Amino acid sequence: MIDSGTVNSAFTDREVSDFQTDGFLIQRNLIPPTYIAKILDIASRDAAMHYGDIEYEAQVKYPGAPQSMEAEGGRTIRRLKQAFSRDPVFSQLVKEPFLLTRLQQLLGPQVVMPLAHHNCIMTKQPQFSSDTGWHRDVRYWAFESPELVNIWIALGEETLDNGCLKLLPGTHRASLQPHQFDEDLFFREDIPDNRPLLDSAVTAELKAGDVLFFHAQCFHSATRNYSEQTKYSAVFTFRSLDNAPLSGTRSSALPELLLSTKNG
Repeated sequence: MIDSGTVNSAFTDREVSDFQTDGFLIQRNLIPPTYIAKILDIASRDAAMHYGDIEYEAQVKYPGAPQSMEAEGGRTIRRLKQAFSRDPVFSQLVKEPFLLTRLQQLLGPQVVMPLAHHNCIMTKQPQFSSDTGWHRDVRYWAFESPELVNIWIALGEETLDNGCLKLLPGTHRASLQPHQFDEDLFFREDIPDNRPLLDSAVTAELKAGDVLFFHAQCFHSATRNYSEQTKYSAVFTFRSLDNAPLSGTRSSALPELLLSTKNG
């Protein structure tokens, strides 16, 4: 079950069970409009100035992206990285009980936020945005366990037209073989072995304030933005305190934020 109305400050037992089964869950209207407006102001400001740590579409070279930074559309922003360095609103948001309680239900009482992964505002822009193939976020991460949880906060409407996420239910627990992936560790769409999972795809259409919680091992993908308006989303990753990043890897390259202790 992908969808759920938000009536409590925590997941219900059924919602936790659904997350454990499917690897993802949507909570509607979870983020107050004041947060959405503030984050959109920051995103618009920093995108207009190309301010801070930025990833450009031309750098990732996914289908649909400009061929180089010098080509037409070459300075199309893919994401504003290191959101926490942009404004204190982000550290305030992730400590809110309506988020933290839910993360504790999924990860345990001691929740840590790695700043090396996600910690960004995704900016899927018209015309020069790209397609992202089916992948697990942990493909290039290095932790003692792949048991991490992402939150995807919609800052506006997200539909198939502007490149919303699609997910493959239950794939956070799927045991797969190397031949099912390409050299960049994307799940291949061209082989029969993968078709049953691909045919199970679910579309996560969202509105401003909705939050998609998804396991870092759950396969997801998105098309480019076919609309005329930029789509903004805030994305963060969380782990339990006992699931440390491996020393000397990119996952351990930046400080982390301890959000909770055993005593709350």
